[in-house]
Amino acid sequence: MIYRKTGEVSTVGSSHNYRSNRDMVKFTKRKILGKWRDGYCLDLQTLNSVFLGYDEYGHPRFDSQRSEVGELLYRLKYRGDKSAVTEIVTALNELFATWRPAIDMIVPVPSSTQREIQPVLLLADAIGKRLGVPLVGCVTRTREIPQLKNVFDLDDRSKLLDGLHAVDALATKGKRILLFDDLYRSGATMNAITNELYETGKAADVIALTITRTRNSQ
Repeated sequence: MIYRKTGEVSTVGSSHNYRSNRDMVKFTKRKILGKWRDGYCLDLQTLNSVFLGYDEYGHPRFDSQRSEVGELLYRLKYRGDKSAVTEIVTALNELFATWRPAIDMIVPVPSSTQREIQPVLLLADAIGKRLGVPLVGCVTRTREIPQLKNVFDLDDRSKLLDGLHAVDALATKGKRILLFDDLYRSGATMNAITNELYETGKAADVIALTITRTRNSQ
């Protein structure tokens, strides 16, 4: 499934401290490691967290300080603030100006949560327009599973991910792919999809991009 197609690959540069309509947003690009050839995120999601105790349901509560990019992502995901998309993608301009990935398409990681606004698709679409490459929905889920962020045992995670994703090899064979998600936590899902893109999809190259990552992910 191709969501949208535009022209040739291009990159647009800016400053690390780019200006939105209201503020200057700072970020510190960081490597994300996995089975892909190369990968980056803009910054950490949170800079620090203070444990406050448990709520009435027994869930831990934290007072977290988010990075500036992390706050933008939070606004988009949990407040439905679409204006954050423009600010995030403008920040990505600087990353692309120095990283310059050679790609043929952007492949979004399928969402594990149904939301009225799907942050990954909104961001991937905006990134594709900025780079001039198609957004291609060639990775699908074969079944529903619990959210992996609530599964802490590595063996249980592996079992849940086994055979979870299907790849349309007609769309990916010989292609250079930018695999995109909004948040890098353990990397388990992106690694599983990367395997499928190489092995089943016969992709020529896979690189990874997320907006943020957790502090304990690497």
